[in-house]
Amino acid sequence: MMYFHKEGRVTIAACLGCLLGLAAYALYLYCVLDRMPLVLYVFLGFLLLTNLFVLYFFRMPKREFTYNDRQVISPCDGKIVIVEEVEEPEYFQGKRLQVSVFMSPLNVHVNRYPINGKVKFYRYHRGKYLVAWHPKSSTLNERTTIVLEHENKKKVLVRQIAGAVARRIVCYSQEGKAICQNSELGFIKFGSRVDLFLPLDTKILVDINQIVKGGQTAIAEW
Repeated sequence: MMYFHKEGRVTIAACLGCLLGLAAYALYLYCVLDRMPLVLYVFLGFLLLTNLFVLYFFRMPKREFTYNDRQVISPCDGKIVIVEEVEEPEYFQGKRLQVSVFMSPLNVHVNRYPINGKVKFYRYHRGKYLVAWHPKSSTLNERTTIVLEHENKKKVLVRQIAGAVARRIVCYSQEGKAICQNSELGFIKFGSRVDLFLPLDTKILVDINQIVKGGQTAIAEW
């Protein structure tokens, strides 16, 4: 059975309302004039396709999750675009292993917690809307930073990043909140990226350009 995410309710309702309104107007014209202007067919087709895309974007497919306390599970669907050692200046202020997942508008856009633990740090940053695969989008774009601490004291930084199309990041994290692996962290609308910053001794299990599934694919292990 297919479900739709709660973050899409307003958008879905607005698109459906526009489609039904225009359809009612077109029916009225047809009844009165016994014909419809060609432009109405075009607009009706466009709104129908828009509604189908919005429903597809906010879909919540049923999924079997991977639970493993020794693994970091992918926080989202998408493609691995970065696997490298970098400086992380905001929280760790030192070297970490970065793994980045790019989400196209066709991916499921729910974000999930990659590990069990507790939220140690949360910040929201306003910013630009560079394309999500741009190297500087991690520090210049609208984004959130969430640091999770596992019971083994290892910390994972998760960064939600808005893309060129995305204009709204939703994050459910609160500092001090206990979290479970694969429970919902948030949602990013219409194209975006999620970065993971991991301890240097973490074993990375994915490669560049690999397709991953949120809540299923193991990104790393310790």
